[in-house]
Amino acid sequence: MSIKVENLSKFYGTQQAVKNISFEVKTGEIVGFLGPNGAGKSTTMKMITTYLTPNDGSILVNDVDAQDFPIEVRKKIGYLPEQNPLYQDMNVIDYLYYAAELQSVPKESIADSVKKMIKVCGLDEVKHKDIGELSKGYKQRVGLAQAMIHNPDVLLLDEPTSGLDPNQIIEIRKLIKDLGKQKTVMLSTHILQEVQATCDRVIIINNGDIVADGTTDSLQRSFQGQLSIHLVIKKDPKFGKEKLISIMESIKNVDKAKIVSDDDNSWTVDITATKGIDVREEIFKKIVSSDMVLLELHQEETSLEDIFRKLTT
Repeated sequence: MSIKVENLSKFYGTQQAVKNISFEVKTGEIVGFLGPNGAGKSTTMKMITTYLTPNDGSILVNDVDAQDFPIEVRKKIGYLPEQNPLYQDMNVIDYLYYAAELQSVPKESIADSVKKMIKVCGLDEVKHKDIGELSKGYKQRVGLAQAMIHNPDVLLLDEPTSGLDPNQIIEIRKLIKDLGKQKTVMLSTHILQEVQATCDRVIIINNGDIVADGTTDSLQRSFQGQLSIHLVIKKDPKFGKEKLISIMESIKNVDKAKIVSDDDNSWTVDITATKGIDVREEIFKKIVSSDMVLLELHQEETSLEDIFRKLTT
């Protein structure tokens, strides 16, 4: 395991910010660490980086104990905090040289490391500019470059797309996914789309407790209640609303049918069905055998947003 956290707790005075949590992150995973503001995400990540000392529990990074050997752990981690640690009056190349020296990259390797990070993070166009002149997206790229300059095994990214515009977000997401092919990435965020677009697995924390851990698909299956199926059926003089509902509710495993909208040409029908049973084929067959015309059919699944709200409110 790249990261192994066991029974981790952290107090700020009398307030317990992290409550006896445990989880593991495997090599090569991109894990989304998800939760509302104040849930304990940043505190946990700061403990993994050894910036904060836990009150209880243990952290192993590549089998090295973070409390006993903090310097060794820091060498294995690349960290992009929420507040990007940039010197605005330095140009990009000078800053990356400086970051490489701080991370003890051998002097004979620094030039190659900087050149590689400029290429990987797409900084060639701005490498001679002062950081203060860059857009927020390029500043995030510089922050990622400094986090990776020493070729760490593990990347911890705290809100890496915060404040970016949609185009910049897409660019940073692509970069993170590319990095995840070679590194272990733990991505802290409260943006649900970030997790769905980028991560292999989700850990949800709320009020200092881990309340869910799994892939987005497995979480959706776990929290899926009755299936909801949305239909649009062409109007036909042979059928009235009552007959249409009666036909739909006669289908096995359909619990309820309801007309939710009605225009000159079509009915929109919502159907709820028994959990775990796919009734779309039976619905289609029934509509065809009843000489109705189906214009639209789709199944609505429990979204990550629904799960997040259930677990954090």
